[in-house]
Amino acid sequence: MEKPVVRSLLEANDAGAAELRALFAERGIAVLNFIGSPGAGKTALLEKTFRDLGGEFSMAVIEGDPQTDNDARRIAAAGGRAVQVNTGGGCHLDAALVRRALGGLDLKGLDLLFIENVGNLVCPVEFDCGEDCKVALLSVTEGDDKPEKYPLLFNLASVMVLNKIDLLPHVDFSLERAERFARRLNGELAVLPLSCRNGEGLDGWYDFLRRVRAKKAERAAVGR
Repeated sequence: MEKPVVRSLLEANDAGAAELRALFAERGIAVLNFIGSPGAGKTALLEKTFRDLGGEFSMAVIEGDPQTDNDARRIAAAGGRAVQVNTGGGCHLDAALVRRALGGLDLKGLDLLFIENVGNLVCPVEFDCGEDCKVALLSVTEGDDKPEKYPLLFNLASVMVLNKIDLLPHVDFSLERAERFARRLNGELAVLPLSCRNGEGLDGWYDFLRRVRAKKAERAAVGR
């Protein structure tokens, strides 16, 4: 049974997330919440995205980590805008932290906002940050049973990115098995195998971003 304090905390976060969602909808900003383990390649995928789509979209990142600004500096080196949020040991970002981070970003004309959550497959899933979709990022070095072990993430995600497929010859990982586990939880889940190292599959990821952005822009136009 969920404890009253936990329930109250989640309810307060949901209220903050609703305010963020309204703000993003008004401005037509598509927001994607990256959730994955440490080392899965979240920042690497964002670096590639900024380098390859920087001329097509206006993009920014909110980087969540317990300590350091390493990831924000990597994004800046790739030509992107980033705000670092240090949680001081906290295991996730929440709506209040995202709202605070927005103070460091110019939202005017922004097309895509990425939230790179703290490396964790559990806590970040429960805290809505006003995003349009959750991106479950899994690397082939982690094991193909992760969707079965961490079902809530894959149940709520819009897309599962299977990263580091260039390493498939060297690891015991089945793309088919991972996809099967994930689709049992979420039949509408998009599955995108890719490699940030050799570029394989990145076009599919970029097309997914274009669709998310186009849908958000269309909704914003209708609402005006």
